Amino acid sequence: MEITKNRQQWGTGVSDSKSNLTLRILIGMVLGVLVGRFFSLWVSEQTDTLINLGLFELSVKSFFIEGLFHIGGEIFVTSLKMLVVPLVFVSLVCGTCSLNDSAKIGRLGLKSVILYLLTTAIAITLALTIANFISPGEGAALTTDAEFEAATAPTFAEVIIGMFPSNPIQAMATGNMLQIIVFSILFGISMAMAGDAGKKLSLVFNDLNQVVLKMVTILMNLAPYGVFCLLAKLFAFLELSEVLKLGKYFFTLVAVLLIHAFVTYPILFKLLTGLNPVQFLTKMKATALFAFSTSSSNATMPVTLNTVTKKMGADNSIASFTVPLGATINMDGTAIMQGVATVFIAQVYAIDLSMADYLAVLLTATLASIGTAGVPGVGLIMLAMVFQQVGLPVEGIALILGVDRLLDMTRTAVNVTGDAMVTCAVAKSEKALDKDVFNSPSS
Repeated sequence: MEITKNRQQWGTGVSDSKSNLTLRILIGMVLGVLVGRFFSLWVSEQTDTLINLGLFELSVKSFFIEGLFHIGGEIFVTSLKMLVVPLVFVSLVCGTCSLNDSAKIGRLGLKSVILYLLTTAIAITLALTIANFISPGEGAALTTDAEFEAATAPTFAEVIIGMFPSNPIQAMATGNMLQIIVFSILFGISMAMAGDAGKKLSLVFNDLNQVVLKMVTILMNLAPYGVFCLLAKLFAFLELSEVLKLGKYFFTLVAVLLIHAFVTYPILFKLLTGLNPVQFLTKMKATALFAFSTSSSNATMPVTLNTVTKKMGADNSIASFTVPLGATINMDGTAIMQGVATVFIAQVYAIDLSMADYLAVLLTATLASIGTAGVPGVGLIMLAMVFQQVGLPVEGIALILGVDRLLDMTRTAVNVTGDAMVTCAVAKSEKALDKDVFNSPSS
């Protein structure tokens, strides 16, 4: 039977019914872009003025861009990242403990990993198909003296072994999400098996969960200001000439990302849940905008968790597992970038790729999403792996780095949408999705 409403565990959540948080974030984004372009285009070295701060002088541009906007944006993102570890640990322990069935953990894990791999495989296939049709690299006279060296990717065996923490405190200190997930699951299962002692401790964790979520609420109310600072700084330094120079590559990649978000995900969502995909996308608006602004799935994780539980009705016992896992291994946006970049660089260097090469790209990119999970700079590591697999020059990555920052923001928005889609699909399959909450009007 479907679960009944039980929103007490999540406290009040992030309520945007009064202030329309989505609209405020959107306004912050637009103002950030406009202010950033103002400083980039109209405040030149000749027109810039100095501000005397007593001990030293700063130009107006430096004071705002490298001062206020930089500080405001970094504090906001850092504050969100500060919540990720306690939120994942406490929420996952609560969710695992409430399952009372260790076999269900394995079932959830298998369903989640299969769906994440499926969406990644679809993403890379879509990217290769559309990129070959558009041919973004044909006729592009691009050269670079820059060299690029990606870090060495760990072997699959090393990743599996590395999932188990020898020191869980160190895993939390370094933010190793896979190790945190494993430890949290083991801790939650142990609590469920510990009898009265586990029940007493579960009450403490449920209270901690509400406190952490209240912290998320506080920070989300500051989101429009943080978004403004982040985008104002980005667009003050963004070289639009780089975007124009790589225009065909840039817009091909953006097009594939949008198709995956607005076509692939809704179709899969409808097939797997039977629910309205338009409602799903409508309720993802604020989360996607937030992910676009922060360019970090981990920083967006508290918002994604709130969205899938409070707005879409997925039970915490499911969402607390699938969302952190998705933020770690779901790389649909990165897979799309790899597909388009592979075709683009092959055409720039006039290298013909066979069907076998494209199948190798598909397999490598899909499996690498798990094989490189939790590794810093994972996107570029995966791209270097793909290039090496099909014999493309790795230094070609330097050609596309100039526009990658803006594209990374779009990829992140796609990734968190995929995290939410898989969470709802898994929750529905486990009869742990409240349809009344999902069908309720968006605030």
